[in-house]
This record gives sequence, structure tokens and C-alpha cells, in this order.
Amino acid sequence: MSLHFHRNPDGTTTGRNEATGFTVTHAEEEEVKRQLYEDAGWAYTPPPPPVPPGFHRFALVHEEFEHTGFADERYAGLRARPPEGCVPVDWGCFALKCERPGRTLLDAVAGTVAEVRREHGLVMNSLGVEKPDEWYGADRDGRGAVIAAHLMLTAIHRARVLGYRRKDLVRLLDAAGIE
Repeated sequence: MSLHFHRNPDGTTTGRNEATGFTVTHAEEEEVKRQLYEDAGWAYTPPPPPVPPGFHRFALVHEEFEHTGFADERYAGLRARPPEGCVPVDWGCFALKCERPGRTLLDAVAGTVAEVRREHGLVMNSLGVEKPDEWYGADRDGRGAVIAAHLMLTAIHRARVLGYRRKDLVRLLDAAGIE
């Protein structure tokens, strides 16, 4: 069964259940999702309440080519003492669901990645975005920011695997003209 969502130019969202042909358009994206889940016979769970001002909600994931899983011994300390505001979760790999303070989402992610690296020697390398659509979302601390942070962490991980160093990545950032 396949559900598709599309944000329309007028700000509404259209959703379609390919299996049944059911289509709905509504101003509220969550209402579209609720109706599609109902049509598909799936349980719908509404999103959690918004985080307090100055806090950001995100997931950090440690993904590797060698499947190690949540129970891997390397994660023992992090499972026992996760950063404040984070909860370890088993997503078939090790992940942290976090609500952390930060000036921006990227600031909150960076602070958490640094703390995990400093305290546990592990570099979290993903935000768990399965199909990053880099053009989705324009909110500086919303879905677009989650995708930007995810792409940066996965790029850093891949660069490290390929033998690139910090200076190589900084040179690329400088060449791209980011201010």
C-alpha cells in the first residue's frame, strides 16, 4: 500500500492512497494524514505537542554498513547515560530521540553530536531521514533544517570513510561560498 503527500502552491496538502484511489485535500497536513491512515485501515497517532521555545525535537542515528544493532556493546554507556533530553531507541540500529535546547535546530544537533562524541566516543552520523527531499520545507528549524543536518552528517561520515579530512570538507564549504 502506498500513500503519497503533496504540498500545493496554495498551502494546502493533497494525499492519495494508491491502493484505494482515495484522495483528500485539506489546509491541515495532519488532517490529510489522518484521513489517509483511516482509509488504509492503519492506526493514526497525532504528532506530539510542540517543544518549548528554544528547544528542538530531532533524532540522531548511528548507522553503519556492518549491521550492529541497538544491543551492540559500543552503545552500552550511551544507553545507560544518554544526553539530557534524549532517549535511546531501537530502530534496527542505535538511535536517540531528542528534545534539546539550541538557538537553532542545527545548533541543538551540533551540541548533541559533540556531547555524544566527547562523552561516549561515538559520532552520530544521521538524523534518520530515509528519503531526504532537500527542497521540502522552508522553516529554518523545521523539516528543511532536519534534512540539511541529516545530509551534512551523512556527508561527513561518507567523507571520513573515503579518507577525506576536515580541511577537505572546509575547502569545499568555502568554495561553495557559504557565509
